Amino acid sequence: MRQMLVHGNKETLETAIVHEGRLIDFDMEKNDGARQVVGSLYKGRVINVLPGMQAAFVDIGLVKNAFLYIDDVLHPHLERQPKEKPPINELLRPGQELIVQVVKEPIGNKGARVTTHYSLPGRFLVYMPEADYVGVSKKIQNEQERERLRSAGVALCRDGEGIILRTAADGESSSSLRRDVEILRAMWSEINSRSAQVSAPAELHRDASLSHRIVRDFLTVEIDEVLIDDRLRYKETKTLVGQMAPSMLPRLKLYEQRDDLFKQYRIYAQLKEAFERRIRLSCGGDLVWDTTEALTVVDVNTGRFVGTSDLEDTVFRTNMEAAEQLARLLRLRDIGGIIIVDFIDMELEEHREEVLKRLESLARLDRTKCQIVGWTRLGLLEITRKKARDHALMMKSINHS
Repeated sequence: MRQMLVHGNKETLETAIVHEGRLIDFDMEKNDGARQVVGSLYKGRVINVLPGMQAAFVDIGLVKNAFLYIDDVLHPHLERQPKEKPPINELLRPGQELIVQVVKEPIGNKGARVTTHYSLPGRFLVYMPEADYVGVSKKIQNEQERERLRSAGVALCRDGEGIILRTAADGESSSSLRRDVEILRAMWSEINSRSAQVSAPAELHRDASLSHRIVRDFLTVEIDEVLIDDRLRYKETKTLVGQMAPSMLPRLKLYEQRDDLFKQYRIYAQLKEAFERRIRLSCGGDLVWDTTEALTVVDVNTGRFVGTSDLEDTVFRTNMEAAEQLARLLRLRDIGGIIIVDFIDMELEEHREEVLKRLESLARLDRTKCQIVGWTRLGLLEITRKKARDHALMMKSINHS
């Protein structure tokens, strides 16, 4: 059974997804209004342009100026981009005002990363006002359904617009998809109207609260049950589900037992374990994590696992379990950038391929873009993963739980 657990208190709202009791995803948000800024849109002012870096710094009203790379200034449709990138100072100039969207939270001494490739997520689709293409979630694998959704998306788009049909769109009617587009199109119109009325820097639109995102982004047919331990949050979520996904209402339940919901499911304990340097595997092997400025390195060891037949079988079974655990921990730790995994050497090529295929299938389940690049010449596995948020708040919550 896959369950979503929602825990509210005076300081934070926290959500966890567990599969057969095992934590596979976690998110949280403060109740003080200081929500994450990823997804929010601002009217910004270009402060300086750096031709040598093909980038610019943009004041959007936060403590640190945001970073805008040339790839995020060019047209969002790759086929509409020039074959050779022009100098960024031909596209931007100091003092210029433009609408940007945050794609990466400010972390440490670094400002937010922003883009002009705007996207507004709905329940069933993502609306991209200037993308000029239609895409379908890779998680929808039925080719007939993919083609139906692609055709529906093309019919819904006006000139220059783009749409990505989300996993939740699988089986949905054209009228449901049209309603989503109309809401998001009106939202984009309001953003443009506000931009014309204010001077930079100014916030134009803030992405939905975690309560809203729980329903919009997390509540899929794969979730068998939603348990909420706060009566007010339960009523709020029930209203949102009734508006956005009424068929899911029977899965929503108020948790009224005396035992703390997160302690009952060992959420904080599992989070603490997930951030240990050495992670034990059930087979007896382990993963050792080390993080540098440039990348994250994960070393796979057999540890106490000696197997039951031959060495190759022992190594393969350890590596397969390590792959499962690795994919889970990348999500929980929200690791971004370059990840290098030193799996135990395998003699058989088919075993290497099995490990690679398993990781690729698990990466497709990650809500954050995760790419399995492949094996290096030294036999290491290279992965890249986008990081959008800082987990300092999560770590503080864990340490005080």
